[in-house]
Amino acid sequence: MTTQARVLLLVPARTYRAADFILAAERMGLDLVVASDGALPLGRAVIPARSADLDASARRILARAGSVDAVVAADTPMLVLAATVAGAMGLPHNPVDAVRAALDKSAQRQRWAAADVSQPSFRLVPAGDSIRQAATAVGFPCVVKAVSLSASQGVLRADDPAGAVEAARRIRQVLDEAERPAAEPLLVEEYLPGPELSIDGVLTAGDLTVTAVFDKPGMPDGPTFEETLLVTPSRLAAGTLAAAVRVAADAARALGLCTGPVHAELRICDRGPAMLELAPRSIGGLCSRALRFPGGASLEEIVLANALGRPVPAAAGPARPAGVFMLPVPRPGTLRAVEGKADALAVPGVTGLTITIPPGQQVRPLPDGDRYLGFVFAEADTPAGVEHALTAAVARLRVVIQ
Repeated sequence: MTTQARVLLLVPARTYRAADFILAAERMGLDLVVASDGALPLGRAVIPARSADLDASARRILARAGSVDAVVAADTPMLVLAATVAGAMGLPHNPVDAVRAALDKSAQRQRWAAADVSQPSFRLVPAGDSIRQAATAVGFPCVVKAVSLSASQGVLRADDPAGAVEAARRIRQVLDEAERPAAEPLLVEEYLPGPELSIDGVLTAGDLTVTAVFDKPGMPDGPTFEETLLVTPSRLAAGTLAAAVRVAADAARALGLCTGPVHAELRICDRGPAMLELAPRSIGGLCSRALRFPGGASLEEIVLANALGRPVPAAAGPARPAGVFMLPVPRPGTLRAVEGKADALAVPGVTGLTITIPPGQQVRPLPDGDRYLGFVFAEADTPAGVEHALTAAVARLRVVIQ
């Protein structure tokens, strides 16, 4: 008789991912134990766990979870706690030091530099030091960014010394509102022109299996860098894609990551693929809902299978060309409505539309805000067809902000 596998899922309160992971576990017939800092996914009882209270939360989970076969973090805030608990349980996990480095953009840059991983040139600017001097040393245009934020929050392009100073001022304000330490340094990086792509995959004993490669045909050149349009499979040349995958795998190893999902962001510049960032998790938001793998598996099922040491049925990539349009906040104010949803859903190829911010809430665009309005999904026979469907659907939406 086969014993039902038991998985501990760590869920942060602010995540889109809880329901999808729980549904994946149910489809796989897993016995799921949930720990959370306040989320109550699908009405399940949870073990209280706060990433900010690491040691006490780890002890509480170890005392209450019982025996499990794998530990999975549903999103970024729980990654360090998941690695800590998995290590204490003797289960496959990334070293905590590697996870911390992957969550710190300055540590990423330094480890990649030591390992000769292709990336932009950069300067780390401690609080109080001259951003103008660092930006001038890197050259213009450059990118100024916070080291602890994600999802393009706190990231601005600067085209001259005065622009770099203003970018740093704005980012410091965002960090203050996010209650980050006043001593947090900033990064100033070389701006790399060229197409941007993201690579999703899972690591097994340090080896990367790619699940999907997304082109970003709508990626802006600045001053902000909100992600909008993602389309898979990539339309880049096979040799370019193979080189990008090698760089992403090298980057993960240089950070010390060895198991679980990774999400890498790269640009293809005149010297080839170069790393922008890498996170030890799968693609964020609701973007994974764009992906359907052969046999009907979801990306969350692949992540859970990988954590359990099972074969990953992802090498062939998604079953059909697919994509997602992440709807950015166009301006600050109070969101009143997103109109035209029925018209958008009527576009051929569009498979879904989810608005994730309810009316009445205050919204702010990037780089100050940290949320998207929602997600539009599409499938087609070709990547170009996916892109056309998504852009046509979004053109039918009307965002009302007061």
